[in-house]
Amino acid sequence: MRKNKYIVLILLLLFLMYFFNIPSFASEADSIYVWSTITDSVETSSNANNNTNLTQGKESNTNSTDNKKLNNNKNLNNQNISNANLVSSAVSNEIAENNSLNLESESAILIEQTTGQILYAHNIHEKLRPASVTKVMSILLIMEALDSGKISLSDTVACSENAASMGGSQIWLDPRETLTVDEMLKAICVASANDCVVAMAEHLAGSEEAFVQMMNDKARELGMNDTTFKNCHGLDEDGHETSSYDIALMSKELLNNHSTITKYTTIWMDSLRGGKSGLSNTNKLIKTYKGATGLKTGSTGLALYNLSASATRDNLSLIAVIMKAPSTKVRFAEAQKLLDYGFNSFSFKEFGKKGDVVKNIFVNKGVISNIDVVYEQNSGTLMEKGNDRNIEQNMKLDENISAPIVAGQKLGEVSFSLNRRTVVFN
Repeated sequence: MRKNKYIVLILLLLFLMYFFNIPSFASEADSIYVWSTITDSVETSSNANNNTNLTQGKESNTNSTDNKKLNNNKNLNNQNISNANLVSSAVSNEIAENNSLNLESESAILIEQTTGQILYAHNIHEKLRPASVTKVMSILLIMEALDSGKISLSDTVACSENAASMGGSQIWLDPRETLTVDEMLKAICVASANDCVVAMAEHLAGSEEAFVQMMNDKARELGMNDTTFKNCHGLDEDGHETSSYDIALMSKELLNNHSTITKYTTIWMDSLRGGKSGLSNTNKLIKTYKGATGLKTGSTGLALYNLSASATRDNLSLIAVIMKAPSTKVRFAEAQKLLDYGFNSFSFKEFGKKGDVVKNIFVNKGVISNIDVVYEQNSGTLMEKGNDRNIEQNMKLDENISAPIVAGQKLGEVSFSLNRRTVVFN
């Protein structure tokens, strides 16, 4: 009898999901997904009334006339999921089983870049040889060193005998020459230069072995549990492996937190050594695909053809990863197929930008009588195309707000609802 009741409840739940058109990125009927542009974490809660708080900003409304703006800060009691994780929706789980795009590649994934939301998945945790897509992690560590001030673009980097002996894709560094970090990055991102990435590894860590340890440490930090790096360049080596899921993770980290890398990854053709050494991008999508921003190719006899491809259109950024494609033609065609699917099926709905005024409110007993409530961070979310017509904003502000107003003081809450279901955005 109890079993029959459960069956009836499940059928009723499925009917309600269909009737109310609950969006496909919600994998549970009673869950709310929160995508944060601050921490890149994906949070879930069963509380349908989670709201975003409106609070006073950096200035207090006491003796200054410059204290007009209030900030919007999150105050959510949600179950946190590690910010290194990509969260698969019900749609992507279903697609992962069916490979509905009939991809020939052994493994593939499509994610939204800012949030990490999985939009398509095919054997995403299969451990495979990454070839030169390995360099996404090497580039990430170089960019971290640059952005932290440890190194600068104008620093000169020497070439060791070890770096010069790498083989594979290279610019034929001479142990007697030096290049700047800027030139090294250009050679690595555009020409996939193995000699340059080893020279940079030695420059940053003292040895390639020490740099590889840094790579593996960073992989653990990002939650790349399918990954073991044996080198920094990607030439075939037993035990050097990763997955399309993990490549998406490190690609997301690089693009979100070190966006200036696209200065290099979008170069089609360039040169070094005063024009004597020509460079041509190994990623052909840079020339042929609208909105392409990178990221990295890789191929060896054992790895076959790999690619992490990124693109941005209409405020929506996507990352498509292809592993073990049977040919370079298939590699680029299937990456484009994934990106096309994403751009055709999804959009990024923006609700407000950092600093946008939400409302002007009256303040009792203040030096100034009115102040603006503004967003502290950009506000928006990924959704299936067509659903943006059903978004409603709901705002609750405290009544009888009086000065003094101190920084961080909660003044109200704002939330958004989709098809009568509350969804919290930051």
